[in-house]
Amino acid sequence: MRGKALLSALYRAALSAVDPERAVRRALTDGAIRRRLREARRVGVFAVGKAARGMFEGIPRGAFDRALVVVPKGYGSPAGRGLEVRVASHPEPDRSSVAAARSALRFFSEFRAGDLILCLVSGGASSLLCLPRPGVTLAEKRRRIRELSRAGASIDALNRLRTSLSRVKGGGLGRATEATLVTLVLSDVPGDRPELVGSGPTLRGGRGDLVRVVGSNRMGLEAARDFARRRGLEPRVRARRLAGEAAEEGRRVGRCALNLPTGGVLIAGGETTVRLTPLSGRGRSRRGGRTLELGLGAAEVLDGSRAALLAAGSDGRDGSSRAAGAFTDGSTLERASRLGLSAERSLARHDTEPFFDALGDLLVTGPTGTNVCDWVFAIGPKTLI
Repeated sequence: MRGKALLSALYRAALSAVDPERAVRRALTDGAIRRRLREARRVGVFAVGKAARGMFEGIPRGAFDRALVVVPKGYGSPAGRGLEVRVASHPEPDRSSVAAARSALRFFSEFRAGDLILCLVSGGASSLLCLPRPGVTLAEKRRRIRELSRAGASIDALNRLRTSLSRVKGGGLGRATEATLVTLVLSDVPGDRPELVGSGPTLRGGRGDLVRVVGSNRMGLEAARDFARRRGLEPRVRARRLAGEAAEEGRRVGRCALNLPTGGVLIAGGETTVRLTPLSGRGRSRRGGRTLELGLGAAEVLDGSRAALLAAGSDGRDGSSRAAGAFTDGSTLERASRLGLSAERSLARHDTEPFFDALGDLLVTGPTGTNVCDWVFAIGPKTLI
């Protein structure tokens, strides 16, 4: 397929810019943070989310008294003295998520006035820390969030519901301690609003706390833009964030790609949604996610052109698929037709991984250790590669 090497390079450039370990190290040079760490009697480190391991690795050993790290299953665990690790469930919470939340409450309650807890929060924390409020069962909470998510709800709406049902979200965890809190956020939400990342478990407001966004989707876009310029290309960073229904957004992005000038590459970021429908038949499972559906939507528009596109998630996992995303270009539908594949049928079933897998066009990275939403990179039809 045309353009895979360049599209992959743009993705890697964006990914490198949001490396969680380097992001935390940069943040620790902030004068206000350094002063609070220096003045604290005891220092704790709490890390939670898909990027928890990498963010924790950015903290110098010996710079804290105790640490608790909560990671998703399959993401690997850090090790060291004074460190407790909890492995919990993602994307839906289970009993391990409840156990992790209880451990977090105990951890926070052990620190007193004059102490400081350095909180490292990234996307995925909403599922990893789950402690329903009294009167709400875990099964009920899972059901209500699942229904809202399948209806294509925004992250704002999902987090409002999660917070209303939780004892730890919306600052609930932070209120369990008298210690000063410094929260470093790797943002996976529109507008980089810290209170929405992981449903803001440590953001209790006031009391001398500090909050810093240390990594975001925009930083990745800027890095990809700079990489393209160094290659002598003309990058166009799309002002409008990726949003709305995935396949339809793919069609819009595809039309933008077709209008790129000579040497033009399109760079876009954000997060779309997939509105799931009930499966027909029994024993069938969906494999796919929003970036694969965006790619199929784009394929309809790019058909027959010389443009090429990559849509991929920064965390390395698109929904229920094993891939980060997929490549598509003007030959995608023709090649699929020769194999008896239908883009329309794959979208209707929300079962998109087999389509791209058969074409050899999946981007499989494994978990990247970071999480700042999705990116789309496109090469215009007039750009020679």
